[in-house]
Amino acid sequence: MPHFGAHMSIAGGLEKAVERIMRVNGTALQIFSKNQRQWKSKPLEQKQIDAFIDACASWGNHPVAVHDSYLINLGSPKEDGVEKSVAAFAHELERAEQLKIPYVVMHPGAHLGSGVEESLERVAKNLDRAFEESRTEHVMVLLENTAGQGTTLGRSFAELASIIQQAKQTDRIGVCVDTCHAYAAGYDLASEEGYISTFKELDATVGLSKLLFMHINDSKGALGSHLDRHDHIGQGLLGENTFARLINDPRFIDLPMVLETPKGEDLSEDIKNLEVLYNLLIKQ
Repeated sequence: MPHFGAHMSIAGGLEKAVERIMRVNGTALQIFSKNQRQWKSKPLEQKQIDAFIDACASWGNHPVAVHDSYLINLGSPKEDGVEKSVAAFAHELERAEQLKIPYVVMHPGAHLGSGVEESLERVAKNLDRAFEESRTEHVMVLLENTAGQGTTLGRSFAELASIIQQAKQTDRIGVCVDTCHAYAAGYDLASEEGYISTFKELDATVGLSKLLFMHINDSKGALGSHLDRHDHIGQGLLGENTFARLINDPRFIDLPMVLETPKGEDLSEDIKNLEVLYNLLIKQ
C-alpha cells in the first residue's frame, strides 16, 4: 500500500508537524525545516533534533522529506544569487541529515533569461558544490518537476535528467513527481494513453528507479496551461479516475505520496483528501 500523507506546518516546533500528520492518520510527511521565506536560520539545537526524532519514532518512522526554501535558485546566472542559494541549500542538507530525514525536495530553479541548457548545467554544478559544502553523506536531493511558468526549469523530465546526468554525485539525486505540475506542463495524466506515455517518458529519461517521492495534487489549471494551482483530490481537472489509476499502479505501491492542497488549522481538508485516496485504493 502506498504511504499517503501531507505537507505539514512546523509552527510550534518541528515535532508538531509529526503530531499533525498523526492527527490525519497519514503515513508520509513533508515539512520545511525552517522558515521558507528567509535565507538564514539559527542552527538546530540538540533538543529540537531529539524532539523531532522521538516524535517520528512514536509515529512509526514513516517516510519524511524536507522541501527546500522557495528563495533558492541554483540555476541563477547572477553571482550573488547563486552564492546565497548554494549556501542556503547546503544548510538545508545539513539540517535534514541532523534530523535523520532522507530526502530534500527542491525546485530546479529558473534560468532568468540566461538559457535553459546553460542553466541546467549550473544547477548540476551547484548541487555538487552544495553536497561538498554541507559535508553530508546520506541525505538525497529529489528534483521536483515544475508547471513550467516563466523561466522555471524542470518542466520536462528531460530537463531533470539533464541535471542528474551532469552532476557528479548522481547516486544522491532522485526525483519527486508533482501530478499538478506535470499536468500543467503538458503531461496528460488524465487520459489512460497520456498516463502511460507520461511514465514511459519518465522511465526513458530519468528512470523509474529514481522516482522516490510524489506530490499528489489535483490541478485547477488546464493541460499545458503552466498554471501552478493545486486542487483537492477529484475536484480539479485531473479527477478521481487519474488518482485511482496512479495509486493502484503496482510500480508505485510503496511510494510516499503527500498532499500539498489548501487547508485550515483543523486539517479537515487533509482528512477528506486522504479518505478519498484510501477509498479509491479499496475500490480497485
